[in-house]
Amino acid sequence: MGSSMKSSSKVPVLDLTSRQDLNPNTSTWRSISREACEALEEYGCFVALYDGVTQELDDSIFAAAEELFDLPTDTKRKNVNEKPYHGYVGQMPVIPLHEGLGIDYVTNKEEAQRFTHLMWPRGNHQFCETAHGFSNSVAELDRLVVRMIFENYGVEKHYDSHEGSKTYLLKFLKYLAPPESISMPAFPQHTDKTFLSILHQNGVNGLEVKSKDGGWISLHLPPKSYVVMAGDISMGWSNDRIRSCEHRVTMEGDKTRYTLGLFSFIKGLVSVPGELVDDEHPLMYKPFDNIALINFYATKEGREAKSTLKAYCCI
Repeated sequence: MGSSMKSSSKVPVLDLTSRQDLNPNTSTWRSISREACEALEEYGCFVALYDGVTQELDDSIFAAAEELFDLPTDTKRKNVNEKPYHGYVGQMPVIPLHEGLGIDYVTNKEEAQRFTHLMWPRGNHQFCETAHGFSNSVAELDRLVVRMIFENYGVEKHYDSHEGSKTYLLKFLKYLAPPESISMPAFPQHTDKTFLSILHQNGVNGLEVKSKDGGWISLHLPPKSYVVMAGDISMGWSNDRIRSCEHRVTMEGDKTRYTLGLFSFIKGLVSVPGELVDDEHPLMYKPFDNIALINFYATKEGREAKSTLKAYCCI
């Protein structure tokens, strides 16, 4: 699991609620955009306070998660996907506390319906509406942060084409309480192969992120908060300005942890914008394909690389 050294650093918390004047070209927008990018450069993540998900929807999505995980294992195993790590994960001796399922292209209503029918052949309208509605609400947060990133780095002219090439995966993640409430690794350290990952938990902590000094920062998250995390794709796209967030889950106590993760991926080739290449930032990466990177990560070479992205496409 790597170093167990704890870090005294604190991941920044940014207020992205509706009470803020988050309109482009305002001083508040520019200030928060700068803070968001500084956090992504320093920590690879930040905690966002966000009220775009109603309390009713928030309650419903965690109830839906419990309902989903209560299904028979044979039913959950039907959640297969040709893309590695996009479908069912569970019953694995190396990560006995963890189980996960995924809905690919979840912001498309038909895909949410397809998954629901797979799990509940007789239908489950409430689950489908909840998963689809939650995903679209959190996708608004994703789009907000991505626009801030593009404008802060002066590449806003590329924003629309970026948005047009993006897809979303919703993952339902469950982490059991460890035996006898001891502290126990629940998911190993890794970086996501996403542009951004947005994580929302049920109030049970356990997420840890690695600081630049190699220590681990335990995140104690307030209600209505979402962890906005940079993945390998944004690190490559930004020519190493943004830091891909290395993270893990460690469980303790006697409560089950449920997390919803909305993961964004890019269709087609990802290239560093010309504006992000200069004397101080020489071009670091060849154009690369997001899904091909995920497939590479599924190989022994990809998993064992210190940086999957650098091993795959670094110049």
